[in-house]
Amino acid sequence: MSKRLNSKYKIDRRMGENIWGRPKSPINQREYGPGEHGQRRRGKLSDYGIQLRAKQKLKGYYGNIQEKQFRRIYDEAERMMEGNTGDNLIGLLERRLDAVVYRAKFVPTVFAARQFVNHGHVKVNGRKVTIPSYRVKPGDVIEVREKSRNIPMVLEALESPERDVPDYIEVDPKAMKATYLRIPVLADVPYPVQMEPNLVIEFYSR
Repeated sequence: MSKRLNSKYKIDRRMGENIWGRPKSPINQREYGPGEHGQRRRGKLSDYGIQLRAKQKLKGYYGNIQEKQFRRIYDEAERMMEGNTGDNLIGLLERRLDAVVYRAKFVPTVFAARQFVNHGHVKVNGRKVTIPSYRVKPGDVIEVREKSRNIPMVLEALESPERDVPDYIEVDPKAMKATYLRIPVLADVPYPVQMEPNLVIEFYSR
């Protein structure tokens, strides 16, 4: 599991965007970056800087995946025979079990999703899975284990109006089950901010 050394909301302030669309984000009150030099005027970014920021934003959105792991996902997306690399990259990220648990609204944040899976609260096709990066397939059924269904965090997340479940996942909130219907492309994913996988491709292609 990726080790978090800094507050997750520092990513928001560093990017200058509320990348998860959460009301608790400090960017809602302070649009400048973190630290004592955060209020300085931002200089114009180079092409490399723009590409790096796009990569950091996408990687950070999924719980700040380790760079080595993120690069492997990119390399796999590039090798795929069908589709463009950008859509393939998004599809692979959205197939992560922690991402699906988050999209299904079983938990409030992607960070909580990683911990929720890691602690054994989730089953895939009837079997307990504790690997957040486990890759689901269309038709897979993801559910909250019966003994975990009364966890207050889960009940609150399911009732929260903060975000909607995307149409590539079908959720039965009462049974706390979700069916992964299809692999999405960029246009299908409900990102609160604009993600630019094309810039990520340019970054790694340098």
